Amino acid sequence: MEARPAVSVRIFIGGVRPLPASGKLSGIYKLPLTGPVQLGPEGFEGDVQADRRVHGGPDKAVQVYPLEHHAALETLFPQLAGRLGPGAIGENLSCEGLDESGVRVGDVWRLGEALLQVCQPRNPCWKIDEKLDCAGVAAAIAQSRRNGWYCRVLRTGRVVPDDALELVEPGEAAFRLDAMLELVQREAPAPQALQRLALAPGIAQNWRRKIEQRIAWLREQDEAGA
Repeated sequence: MEARPAVSVRIFIGGVRPLPASGKLSGIYKLPLTGPVQLGPEGFEGDVQADRRVHGGPDKAVQVYPLEHHAALETLFPQLAGRLGPGAIGENLSCEGLDESGVRVGDVWRLGEALLQVCQPRNPCWKIDEKLDCAGVAAAIAQSRRNGWYCRVLRTGRVVPDDALELVEPGEAAFRLDAMLELVQREAPAPQALQRLALAPGIAQNWRRKIEQRIAWLREQDEAGA
């Protein structure tokens, strides 16, 4: 296997702040890392999520978002010019030169002393729109499949601001994230393809459950129409 170059990243963490319109607390506000930090099983020390029902946890420990997607979003939403950039939509890692077409479920990456495993795409939520005071951004992210992704922490360790992502174990047999998103967005995907995705090593448990539920529903529809 040909070695891949390290991927430059900027690291962001943050506490909880109220959103500007609803006043609901959110951990979407991030600041650049300025010194060494410990990366634990549920994320960076000092990084907080407000609603633990849908954010945080071992399968959403580290959120990664490609830097290039911000420029694409500014093209779609010119009113956001100069307001998007690294860390703007709550990501922990802003990466350059890597997107969903180059990442697979199960990929293992080294960041400092820690090891991260790609386990699911990010599902953008309404808090992005409220933070940016711009309706439709979250929907545009999902529709264009510029979701970014989450990683679980396989090995905890110390991370410093100038660390880079290094691929140490590719999930070669698994779906690329762009192909995964395209598959699950189909109106009637093939159950066999969904089954292969559900069995991908490293996929988040909540995604596996949702995919298996959809397979069951598609088969019920097929039997009903037979």
